Amino acid sequence: MIYGYARVSSKDQNLDRQLAQLKLFGVEEKNIFKDKESGKNFERKNYIRLRARLRPGDLVVIKSIDRLGRDYDMILEEWAFLTKTLRCDIKVLDMDLLDTRAGGNNLIGRFIADLVLQILSFVAETERASIRQRQSEGIEQAKLKGVKFGRPGMRLSSNFRKCAEMYRRGELNLEHTLELVHMSRGSFYKYYKQYLREVS
Repeated sequence: MIYGYARVSSKDQNLDRQLAQLKLFGVEEKNIFKDKESGKNFERKNYIRLRARLRPGDLVVIKSIDRLGRDYDMILEEWAFLTKTLRCDIKVLDMDLLDTRAGGNNLIGRFIADLVLQILSFVAETERASIRQRQSEGIEQAKLKGVKFGRPGMRLSSNFRKCAEMYRRGELNLEHTLELVHMSRGSFYKYYKQYLREVS
């Protein structure tokens, strides 16, 4: 049997382009499984249904490798499960080399597809490491130039310490104190605790 799988990340995205490509390849509408969910893992309702339907010798067709998932390490694991455990074939329409049936010799086709996936995984991991490195270097340079990171601290009103002390002594109730310092209850307690540490 030939099955198709199409996925987009959110409900407002469109599957039409993927569905058209799958049908053009020859996948019947009834054999196409569709998800509108994130590719962060494989716990997707219709992908799980597709998995349960697969039998040895079946073919799974997807438009591009990122429709299967977005993490190459997870894709490698799932690819191995489909091709080695379930003994199915996979065809990625956007990349001819990712076809476990390629070349007429099934072993060669699977070997080439596995090799391409390993290379893609290496490239993706290298790019992630490079991005992290650039971000780290950029942050260091910005800090050297005096750029502050994180949320800016709240500017306390000039009467905060006086009101905090009056609140500590019981001379002001909480509602009146909040009104005078123009703060929410949560913010007041955060800075009031700091004040208590300073005066203790």
